[in-house]
Amino acid sequence: MLSATQLIHSIPVDPLTGAISVPIYQTSTFVQEAPGVNKGYDYSRSNNPTRAALEDLIAKLEYGATGLAFASGLAAIDAVVKLLKSGDEIVAVDDIYGGAYRLFTAVYEQYGIKVHFVDTSDLAKVATAITPNTKLIWLETPTNPTLKISDISGIASIAKANNCLLCVDNTFATPVLQQPLLLGADIVIHSATKYLGGHSDLIAGILVAKDEQVGARLKFFQNACGAVLAPFDSWLVIRGIETLHLRMKHHCRTALKVAQFLSTHPAVAAVYYPGLSTHANHSLAIQQGKSGGGIISFSLINDTNDAAVDIVSNTQLFKLAESLGGIKSLISHPANMTHKSIPVEKRRAAGVNDSLIRLSIGLEEAEDLIADLASVLDSIEVKENSDAFVESNAY
Repeated sequence: MLSATQLIHSIPVDPLTGAISVPIYQTSTFVQEAPGVNKGYDYSRSNNPTRAALEDLIAKLEYGATGLAFASGLAAIDAVVKLLKSGDEIVAVDDIYGGAYRLFTAVYEQYGIKVHFVDTSDLAKVATAITPNTKLIWLETPTNPTLKISDISGIASIAKANNCLLCVDNTFATPVLQQPLLLGADIVIHSATKYLGGHSDLIAGILVAKDEQVGARLKFFQNACGAVLAPFDSWLVIRGIETLHLRMKHHCRTALKVAQFLSTHPAVAAVYYPGLSTHANHSLAIQQGKSGGGIISFSLINDTNDAAVDIVSNTQLFKLAESLGGIKSLISHPANMTHKSIPVEKRRAAGVNDSLIRLSIGLEEAEDLIADLASVLDSIEVKENSDAFVESNAY
């Protein structure tokens, strides 16, 4: 696990002034000494000192050669897919973030890039899905939202044997818990909107490439397509990373307590949390990711859309909102929110059933969050029991 000391001292002191906080170079352009003669910067789309500080920082934390910061997580994903050409194929995790699914299918399939969605927690299924045209394997581990765990080292071996790139979305784990490049991946991606930023006040994406040549190609796409992260947002991500280690400890510790509570509640059908010993991939999760993380999903005995909406609309501390990884706990209903763009049959087949609810555990006390969930789950159970009694005595 990345230590707090390593993380904190990876953030540089400003070499020009000695400022302990990275300065915000809020400028679009830079004065040149002569045409093409400058101090390493000419235009902020191409490069900016504040963004460069963030990119160097995240490359160090993920043990990569090149770090790149984008205006959103999807912009970062888009840059990776641009490494491919018409006729190439992707093997992607079936339990995939809805935005990535939409980008792969609605945007890139029309340009001749085919995507095969498979359960990447099963190495045999990954190997079987590979074709001579496969050029990229796309992992989320843990997945969003059912928190499956894929064996990064095992899939890296498959990728190498078939001359494929392996890209791992490390948003849920962060470099504090998991370093995919050390496990054999070629590219790591983050929605820095989530844990890296950590305060629900920015939109950002991060890429880290292990190989300098791959990194140079991605850097070209970043500059040529222009979806770069602004200086102030770059500073906000750096500010978030400064406390990442402490926040992840609290998220993980509290999430385990909440998951244990949910697993005992009679209204809950299943709890998806890698930190529970009952999780199908628990051993791999702890070996590969060091902890269960700060995200929990659970489904209800009453596996209906209405039951889930009733729950997510009535919590007090858990706020109903998109996104995750901030200091305030959030609750969402993937079927109606993050995964609405995925066809119902595909969504259900990937394990995202109608009543699945996702929790992003914030920095509140575990006891308070448990009481909030207990209140709504108990009230729903009482209501359902009452309705069942009325029905049974209707005649």
